[in-house]
Amino acid sequence: MTMSDAPVAVFATGGTFDKEYNELDGTLFFKTPHTPEMLRLGRCTLPVRFETLMMKDSLDMTEADRALIAQACARAPESRIVITHGTDTMEVTARFLAERLAGKTVVLTGAMVPYTFGSSDGLFNLGSALAFAQALPPGVYIAMNGRCFPAAEATKNRRTGRFERRAHPPRRADAP
Repeated sequence: MTMSDAPVAVFATGGTFDKEYNELDGTLFFKTPHTPEMLRLGRCTLPVRFETLMMKDSLDMTEADRALIAQACARAPESRIVITHGTDTMEVTARFLAERLAGKTVVLTGAMVPYTFGSSDGLFNLGSALAFAQALPPGVYIAMNGRCFPAAEATKNRRTGRFERRAHPPRRADAP
């Protein structure tokens, strides 16, 4: 693997990454994306263009939301893209994008614990995703907890709360 010096687009879509905690009623909600602060705290020197596409829990994402994400990726001048996304449907969005994008390296990442909680895995996952986006060939990937999987091979193990390689990746409809 070789690292690229090309700029990376970072798109925020919401998810646990950007949730805030309401101390009065115990609910989680969205306010503003945390990615710019995370890049600053991580002392990121990589040229990054940040854009908020939406602030949604991934369980509330629709096909229209995924189409908007795909359009943002397609129109981005950058060939390397990181997307912050909720983990509950991250693999659905990753496969959606993989079917619609070519020639770009797209890495989805998220967090199991909100960034504002202080013990979040988000900062590490963001840094890892930026590194993977620079080093991997074109394709769509999921990067979590220091590991990276192609979209078709990634699944969230809801028992362990970790992403892992699927035992049997789904076959494409046009594959022999």
